[in-house]
Order: sequence, then C-alpha cells, then structure tokens
Amino acid sequence: MEITLALTSAPIVPPDTAPGPGTGALLEFQGLVRDRENEEPISALCYEIYQPMADKALRKILERLGDIHPCQAVTVIHRYGVIPVGEAAIFVRVESAHRAPGLQLLEEFMNELKLAVPIWKVRAVPC
Repeated sequence: MEITLALTSAPIVPPDTAPGPGTGALLEFQGLVRDRENEEPISALCYEIYQPMADKALRKILERLGDIHPCQAVTVIHRYGVIPVGEAAIFVRVESAHRAPGLQLLEEFMNELKLAVPIWKVRAVPC
C-alpha cells in the first residue's frame, strides 16, 4: 500500500490527483474544528505535535491496517498549531478496490490515531 503523510501548520489542501489503477472506492474524510469545546464557544483549537514520533506512529498504524484491510493507497494530512473553526485538522484519503476494506481501514485508523499518535489538542481559543 502506498502511504503519503504530511504534518503541516498550513491550511489543508486536499490533493487533486486521479485515483490509481484498480481503485473502485475513493474515500475522503475531513475532521473539522467545531465551534464549541466542552459546551463553550470557541474560535479555534490549538494542536501540538512531536513530529518525528508522530510520523513513525502514523506509518506503523497504516502499515498494520493495510495488511488487515488491503487498500491501494492512503494519504494523511494532519495539521498542528492554531486551527480556526470550520477548517480541517485532518484529511484522510483511502483508495481501495472495494468499499469495505477502505471504510474499515479509515474507521480503525481514526480510532487508533487518537490513542497512539503524539498529536495533542492542547487548548481551545475562546471567542
């Protein structure tokens, strides 16, 4: 499985590339910053990251999940720093021959990301 990772402080721009050969399902997910945190209005969230370890952990998770749920390619772009409400904190694109393995990989990846990758939501920015 081809894995593309990017950790950036810039706004996320989803890649505009054609799916690879054999792709029957193209899944894209964006996790957006909501306008509330703990029931309080916010204008942004701030994320911190330990980049070398995060890159290694992301790749390890994706390689393992790719063995379980065969897919052709996965792209992950995760943002850090201050992210305003309405903007994406994460973008994930999965290419697979069929929808089931792509959906399963995406769901399990998002669950594991929150548990095992050193990216922390450190504070909400009040309105």
